[in-house]
Amino acid sequence: MRVERDSMGEMQVPGDALYGASTQRAILNFPISGQRFPRVFLRALGLIKQAAAEANRDLLLLEPSLAEAVALAAGEVADGQHDAHFPVDIFQTGSGTSTNMNANEVIANRASTILGRAVHPNDHVNLGQSSNDVIPTTIQLSASLAIEEQLAPALRALEAACAAKADEFMPVIKTGRTHLQDATPIRMGQVFVGYAGQAERALRRLEHARAEMSELALGGTAVGTGVNTHPDFARRACEKLSARTGLPLRETTNHFQAQSTLDGTVLTSAVVKTVAISVYKIADDLRWMGSGPRAGFGELELPAVQPGSSIMPGKVNPVIAESTMMVCAQVISNDVAVTIAGQSGNFELNTMMPLAARNLLESITILAAAIENLVGRCISGLKATARGPELVERGLMLATALAPLLGYEAAARLAKEAHETGRTIRELARERTNLSQEEIDAALDPEKLTRPGLSPGMGSGG
Repeated sequence: MRVERDSMGEMQVPGDALYGASTQRAILNFPISGQRFPRVFLRALGLIKQAAAEANRDLLLLEPSLAEAVALAAGEVADGQHDAHFPVDIFQTGSGTSTNMNANEVIANRASTILGRAVHPNDHVNLGQSSNDVIPTTIQLSASLAIEEQLAPALRALEAACAAKADEFMPVIKTGRTHLQDATPIRMGQVFVGYAGQAERALRRLEHARAEMSELALGGTAVGTGVNTHPDFARRACEKLSARTGLPLRETTNHFQAQSTLDGTVLTSAVVKTVAISVYKIADDLRWMGSGPRAGFGELELPAVQPGSSIMPGKVNPVIAESTMMVCAQVISNDVAVTIAGQSGNFELNTMMPLAARNLLESITILAAAIENLVGRCISGLKATARGPELVERGLMLATALAPLLGYEAAARLAKEAHETGRTIRELARERTNLSQEEIDAALDPEKLTRPGLSPGMGSGG
């Protein structure tokens, strides 16, 4: 052990720890969950401290050699070289001050070794900053990085996989379903066109969220006034962050809203939740269409990835889809926590920032992984069976195609009789109507029923 000091006095700190007294106090104060901030958050925090040191050097507020030592140490934090020295629990002070000081102490101690003389965590590493602007900036930067590097690529892969299956399955005509009941025919390829469209629109929504998260709170310091920081500090630091990450980051135009609220984070969480709901629908559809293989719909054959039962030999379950749906459920619940965190902005500061960070970053990370797994271990290996086309001819909603020729009521009577007798709409149309075989075949052509069009005849007013 060694003795470290902060504004409250002396603390015993492990001899090999890079952190100091403030971090040790947080370790003792918050023995709550054992959960720490994820790698992407620490990466973002290191990048912010690095950019801050370089901006203060350019503004002549830090001497070059000291600034370079701090920037080098902060870069090591960003690269993950010192993750073991960030032990503070997620459930800590609501501003995240403990984690900001953890970073300041680690970087200061490491910079002191590099420089060969003392570097102060507050006076040097935290120069021009406050936990109150650093932590919301870190949340937004880390979420932006996670979306850019994990979730967006996963969604692009999902879109591409669904588009490929749309092309492959376009010749396959199956029974459509609404309310879980038979509806008019649809091409299996058209179903996957819908899924590809969901992924494309999810990416569009994420772009809006990333734009919201690009407006950073850095520079507002304690309450948004920018006290104890150079007027050009935030702009310069944001420019350096943008250049280093490739993200279009910028200083907020309104510091008072930027750190008294988590509105952008709440919006982003809501978008990620929306993506999860969209992915849930796709995964659930695949389960249903692959159900069976004999007593269910059986229209799709899902890849067999593991035995499905410890008691039923030969059973194979849609486990990849189920895993994806569980992840989506977790993302939805995480969004509730972020929403509550967003409500906790009292006056000039939000006091549930660590909770918001933890839940949003987990949502982005696990949803991206689940989508990648769904694509690689399920969607890419899907096969369409003959079951869908076989059931089209027996579909009761083929009567819909006869409604323009016979009128709604007459077509409904055919559907009802077909259901009661087990006969087909085509058979009954031949017996119960004056339509010619050519008219019936033309109206009930499954291919024509999968595209816009109207058969000539009486129509709804005939």
